[in-house]
Amino acid sequence: MKMKGDEIEKLYAAMERSGRTVVITGAGISIAAGGVTYSGMHSPSRSGVGSVRSGDPSQMYPFFYNSFLKSMFEHGPTNAHRALARLEQMGKVHGIITTNVDCMHTMAGSKNVAEIQGSFQINVCTGCASVTRGYDIWSGGVMPTCPKCGKYLLPYNIYSHAGLLDSDLRKAQGWISGADLVIIIGATGCYTHMYWGYKKRDAEIVQINPSRTYFDGVASLNIRRESDPVFCELMELYEEKI
Repeated sequence: MKMKGDEIEKLYAAMERSGRTVVITGAGISIAAGGVTYSGMHSPSRSGVGSVRSGDPSQMYPFFYNSFLKSMFEHGPTNAHRALARLEQMGKVHGIITTNVDCMHTMAGSKNVAEIQGSFQINVCTGCASVTRGYDIWSGGVMPTCPKCGKYLLPYNIYSHAGLLDSDLRKAQGWISGADLVIIIGATGCYTHMYWGYKKRDAEIVQINPSRTYFDGVASLNIRRESDPVFCELMELYEEKI
């Protein structure tokens, strides 16, 4: 049997003793797919996003493509995304809470995902405000339009100026309230205050992030590595244990 690092063994043990595991993900889990994070954009791009509703939304498609869609459609989900989907199928992960808008958890096959800022699969019409679901509408090379009125569609996080999606926020609050284990991957703590207070006091916290974050002081295990190799090793360990 190939020996795994002590941290991977500890992560495996934490998951095995947990009756209910919830995962929190941020931009760090998608970096391996080549995406651009909102915080990493240069100022003109951030300003463009903020003013898109007052301008011509059709001019934003190249920006959307270069910032998010290219990594979604050309590179697809990372190994960590795919591992989480497999762990959900195995009954080891019971929900994923994410601020990411790149749809990669869904693309990887995860079913229980709370996209608390919306994503490119929750799209709102700039005319009649009806919602069109699905990320494939962004793969055509042009700005998608509403099937009801023909006006341009915008992903929820842009339409709402990065507001929170109430339905998914409620799911996040419910999931974390029942979690024995919370695994935080590549997240810095943005909007965590909206659901963190629902966490059980004795829930175990594991963080996977090469950088220091808000969660350093509350995690019982801090794995200072990128998420892809960590989850590749974890899945190998699960295969060995079967």
